[in-house]
Amino acid sequence: MALKIILTSAASWLLVGCTTPAPPPTGTGTAPTGPTTGVCNAQGAQFAVGKTAGASVVEEARQRSGSYMARVLRPGQMVTMEFNAQRLNLDIDSASVIQRVRCG
Repeated sequence: MALKIILTSAASWLLVGCTTPAPPPTGTGTAPTGPTTGVCNAQGAQFAVGKTAGASVVEEARQRSGSYMARVLRPGQMVTMEFNAQRLNLDIDSASVIQRVRCG
């Protein structure tokens, strides 16, 4: 009986982990600002290569690429490998200088 409860509970938690979170509601200030198409175009963010990855540079790169979100990837950092067409990736070096801009 205890094994059945444990297996049912484990299956429930696995299903919860597979759900997709809802996008943030509009008007709360949590959604990205500025023009976005949602689909990333890394060409628009190429200006950022060689600049320090500060908040304003990252946000401007996100806006210029049309991406919904951006993430800064540090050397040796573990990251998820799923492709997301709405995400801009900024690869930086140990001094926080942007080395590469790509979508995914």
